[in-house]
Amino acid sequence: MAEAKGLSKPVKLKNELAEFLGAKKLPRTEITKKLWDYVKAKKLQTKTENGKPQNAGKFIVADAKLLPIFKNTRSKSKSGKVTNLTKMKEGQTIDMMQMAAVVSANIE
Repeated sequence: MAEAKGLSKPVKLKNELAEFLGAKKLPRTEITKKLWDYVKAKKLQTKTENGKPQNAGKFIVADAKLLPIFKNTRSKSKSGKVTNLTKMKEGQTIDMMQMAAVVSANIE
């Protein structure tokens, strides 16, 4: 069987994410899927920035379980855009497009 590469290759998770997902290593695709499954199951999406959860929309509301994971995120994209969620509070939101930055910030 061929070795997994790219997004399918298991990566080591930082403590907060490992605790949340119940695994120490997972592929990025599986990490993202499990995070989205949680968001959808808990109805943590909203249509407005820092809005109340309404189970639809492009923003993800941070609950007590997601907050430690989101707060690990401080990164700079190739285009120079900075994503800094280190001072985030419960009930605040991230744009769904920031999920990749959150995943990257929580793997080693």
